[in-house]
Amino acid sequence: MRSLVIVLDSVGCGAAPDAARYGDAGADTLGHIIARTGLRLPALDGLGLARIMGREGPSPGACWGRMRPRATGKDSTTGHWEIAGVALDEPFAVFEAFPPELLHPIERETGLRFLGNRAASGTAIIDELGEEHLRTGHPILYTSADSVLQIAAHEEVIPVERLYGLCEVARRHADAWRIGRVIARPFLGTPGHFRRTPRRHDFAMRPPRTVLDALTEAGAPVVGIGKTADLFAGQGFARSHPTGSNAEGMRAIASVWAETRGGLVFANLVDFDTDHGHRRDVQGYARVLAEFDSWLAGFLPACGPDDLLIVTADHGNDPTHHGTDHTREEVPLLLRQGGRREALGTRDGFGDVAATLAAFHGVPWPGGRSCLP
Repeated sequence: MRSLVIVLDSVGCGAAPDAARYGDAGADTLGHIIARTGLRLPALDGLGLARIMGREGPSPGACWGRMRPRATGKDSTTGHWEIAGVALDEPFAVFEAFPPELLHPIERETGLRFLGNRAASGTAIIDELGEEHLRTGHPILYTSADSVLQIAAHEEVIPVERLYGLCEVARRHADAWRIGRVIARPFLGTPGHFRRTPRRHDFAMRPPRTVLDALTEAGAPVVGIGKTADLFAGQGFARSHPTGSNAEGMRAIASVWAETRGGLVFANLVDFDTDHGHRRDVQGYARVLAEFDSWLAGFLPACGPDDLLIVTADHGNDPTHHGTDHTREEVPLLLRQGGRREALGTRDGFGDVAATLAAFHGVPWPGGRSCLP
């Protein structure tokens, strides 16, 4: 009994009913990218994406539908937790700048002083403060519209393991402030030529019990690919394969899947969001979608009729929308198992994925509604 969930980070498919509350009325990540670029996604359309988007397409070779978010918030942690069966009633906290009551204890414990402390683009603030960081050794602290506390440091000034240790200290103090993630952002280079390295690491709040715990306890091991294990603070995972790009993630999915005899492989592909959604790069977003679609066409034969494959997303990030924040959207749901081909409709919450995984593996789970008979 093998299952695979691939989360296409930020690949939403149209504004959720409550999108206006988030300033996201009219957002449609996939729809607007396709309209602007003429993008074709034959493998995804062949599973049912064309039907989800209301377009002409081939007869679907899988089950297709949408999922409407129930959790409060529109960030990766919130979305992944809901996929795993936990819908937050209270959003994680967001900040324009972090208060001294949070930062001073971290600085005292680590002996470091932060530069920055404001909402900013990660690449922009590194370019702005990187030279001062090289001169003083002080790490760069910033946030965004998400509930994140990000700490950037040059790998030759603060080695990566020390940066991770600093983030672990920050994580302990951030719990009381309901900050979803503390993120280590190492970089290299010289002034004017700084570049972030793939050794990013996310330190999330520990979640309540999820379907991942239920699967693990029932002897169905969960393997994370990309940032999934980080988003759950490792809880419920047997092992994890961090990746630095979609290309690495797709290679890891294929490799791990070939070795998997039972349990769940839970993958996140993040380039859609970090490299193109937040940067409002429509053409780049279309390009990486096409790359995934091409890879998926070659990967599908590795999924047998008894396997369960789910392709979905965690939120939107419409690159045609105002600002640089995530967008509150419904997400696509493509499910391939046992030759079934049917419309799944619009599901009331991402938690139906958790219920489906539990039903497939024969594990009790109290929430959601399974997409399987």
